[in-house]
Amino acid sequence: MNDNAPLAERLRPKTLKDYVSQAHLVGEGGALSQHIKQGLIPSIIFWGPPGTGKTTLANIIATESGRPFYTLSAINSGVKDIREVIDKAKQSGGLFTTKNPILFIDEIHRFSKSQQDSLLQAVEKGWITLIGATTENPSFEVIPALLSRCQVYILNAFDKTDLETLLKRAIETDVHISKKNITLKETNALLRLSGGDARKLLNIFELLVNSFSTNNIVITDEAVLENIQNNTVRYDKTGEQHYDIISAFIKSIRGSDPNGAVYWLARMIEGGEDVKFIARRLLISASEDIGNANPTALVIANNAFQAVTTIGYPEARIILSQCATYLACSPKSNASYMAIGMAQQLVKQTGDLSVPIEIRNAPTKLMKELGYGDNYKYAHNYENNFAPQEFLPDEIKNQKLYDPGNNARENAHREFLKQRWKDKYNY
Repeated sequence: MNDNAPLAERLRPKTLKDYVSQAHLVGEGGALSQHIKQGLIPSIIFWGPPGTGKTTLANIIATESGRPFYTLSAINSGVKDIREVIDKAKQSGGLFTTKNPILFIDEIHRFSKSQQDSLLQAVEKGWITLIGATTENPSFEVIPALLSRCQVYILNAFDKTDLETLLKRAIETDVHISKKNITLKETNALLRLSGGDARKLLNIFELLVNSFSTNNIVITDEAVLENIQNNTVRYDKTGEQHYDIISAFIKSIRGSDPNGAVYWLARMIEGGEDVKFIARRLLISASEDIGNANPTALVIANNAFQAVTTIGYPEARIILSQCATYLACSPKSNASYMAIGMAQQLVKQTGDLSVPIEIRNAPTKLMKELGYGDNYKYAHNYENNFAPQEFLPDEIKNQKLYDPGNNARENAHREFLKQRWKDKYNY
């Protein structure tokens, strides 16, 4: 390792034993641990925030499985580069060996459809084992044919314990840092600025340590903020402020401030943010933060997504601005968001409860004989297209999950539900 490499690179682990975090994958019984132990490595997509060890894991898998390792970056590689690597891989491995080479593609979500298509045959024939890394949801960004041939593993942002472990390891083992007498008196500011990104944490820590003129260093929150915060101003779509900016954007919309929304939108556009990334967040906000208070918001956001996908920059900025300001000026409700959250929690607590027999499907004669669908009240046969009946399992009957928000549209929903369910739910 080059002693002049950044701290994050100098501390990059070489084995699973040294790897910090992602215990669900690399711990005892973890999926990756088992793959490596068995020597059977499937094609994989690592999905997670920046600085969670996706590249490191790919390197470790190749090393511990004894496979040739090729790497490409989706930012500066094309179909020609992919074919060259595949040709090399076919010469060094192939279908009749478990040691077929690994091709690691960083930021695979930036590959076009044609570039991803060029990988299909090589993955299917076993000429290569593909490992892709992405910060974006692969369901949106990886073509279905390729995604179906890969295992998707989610990497989580590092927690406090993981990050503090990295800091202590740097102090104790790094060729440069360990020469200094460093005391970690406070770490909250360091951890907060890292945002769970291990690489960012180590970069900040190294910058901070190098800012001291003495070898006796005491790390405090005040020292971190004085030396680091003023230098963290540039938007970086690869991760440095990626999530802070999008958070500010969405919270401006949620807070009904179109001025804040367009400012943070401009920051992302000027920083070269992916237009679809922004449009997807607007779609989510339209449902999570506005919902039934203004159902048209979701229609607007979906149309905006389709439009910007079609025309791209620079004109897409106008559509994004129109959508963002519309959402910011819409009444807000998270009632639907809260309802599904409560429902999912209820499912986790109560398990797979039986469907009430009167609302079960009865496609066969036997099911009809067993009473499936008996006593079901077809709503349209009743006055006002409504007939009271039980739609929840007996164990959780009368459980209210959807509580309409306090706005014009959802107040109408509440009145509707009061009339229908006045003797059942507390609306």
